[in-house]
Amino acid sequence: QVQLVESGGGSVQAGGSLTLSCVSSEDIPAGYCMGWFRQAPGKERAGVASMRSHTGSTYYEKSVKGRFTISQASVENTLYLQMNNLKPEDTAMYYCAARTDGGRWADCQRQVRVSEFNNWGQGTQVTVSS
Repeated sequence: QVQLVESGGGSVQAGGSLTLSCVSSEDIPAGYCMGWFRQAPGKERAGVASMRSHTGSTYYEKSVKGRFTISQASVENTLYLQMNNLKPEDTAMYYCAARTDGGRWADCQRQVRVSEFNNWGQGTQVTVSS
């Protein structure tokens, strides 16, 4: 099981920026999906951005497209989520996830589902005030 540790959450005002980091205990081989999810109180966990490891192909959920950027620093085994122009509705616990139990080279350029991922971090809280 891959260990994932997120950091970088915090409290910001609307319009501000945060960068989330997710350090993996080992390299995620090329072709496997990696993603960022978020869960607000009373809501289901949902994918906001995803990418295929080591390929650069990305996907963004409509509400974050143009504001969030998912990227990977391969040497550091780190997945990032740069979040700009944050809005109060972005307030949630953010989780990174990686799929390593199959589906290599599967399509990640769509809204990925919680059920597709077998490795999860503990989450980092993002709070955006108006």
